[in-house]
Amino acid sequence: MATPEKGPFLGFDRNIYPGDDALPILRKTFAYSGFWLGPPPGEKINTWKGKRELMKSLGFGFAALYRARPLNEVKKDAAAKQKAVIDAKAAAEGAKSEGFAANTVIFLDVEDGGRLPPTFHTYLRAWADELSRAGYRPGVYCSGVPNKTDENVRTSDDIRDHMHDRELVYWVFNDFCPPAPGCVAAKTPPVANGGVSYAAMWQYAQSPRMKDRTAKCAATYNADGNCYAPGDTAHAWFLDLNSANTADPSSAE
Repeated sequence: MATPEKGPFLGFDRNIYPGDDALPILRKTFAYSGFWLGPPPGEKINTWKGKRELMKSLGFGFAALYRARPLNEVKKDAAAKQKAVIDAKAAAEGAKSEGFAANTVIFLDVEDGGRLPPTFHTYLRAWADELSRAGYRPGVYCSGVPNKTDENVRTSDDIRDHMHDRELVYWVFNDFCPPAPGCVAAKTPPVANGGVSYAAMWQYAQSPRMKDRTAKCAATYNADGNCYAPGDTAHAWFLDLNSANTADPSSAE
């Protein structure tokens, strides 16, 4: 029996699909990719739609994503539950249409940070419950950065504390240098180095870089502030970089 590879494993994500021609180049560096199941934040269409089979044929693993509602859309509990059900059903339908198996992890992309209001926790719990009913496993992409203006609370901890025994898979972002090494693809940092011990994934570099967070590793980014794959000599596809404990973070197994 073959011994499974040991992590951490390097992956990338971006809101816009990089194009079919980019995939062989990116696959030389990355084990997996983020994969949107609906329009990403700020976008009206999903350019990743229909691309899973091609990516799978090249050996990519996946981190499946679906956009969460912003805080101002979930101000009341009843509306929060209703919108959570709509979003979970849409995420499940998107996953099914792309051929993702039952029990695949779908990460809800939470862009708001800090301590979240009670109605948003209602939304998250309802989303997790509905997604589970649809046959998929709930995950969340959220901040793992200690919020200095609010008792150093991490959004990931705040979510975990309010899930009431529901099991989520956590993908956290923390691009502060340190602990983040910056735009470094040569050596993938262990997930635990991101500061969240229970996280399955750590997004440690974002494009464009946040100058106040990345001053100590600015030299690792391109002059335009973005992060690119080593094989992308034309700097055509700016990326976010991720470390994961598995080469296929959304795997149903």
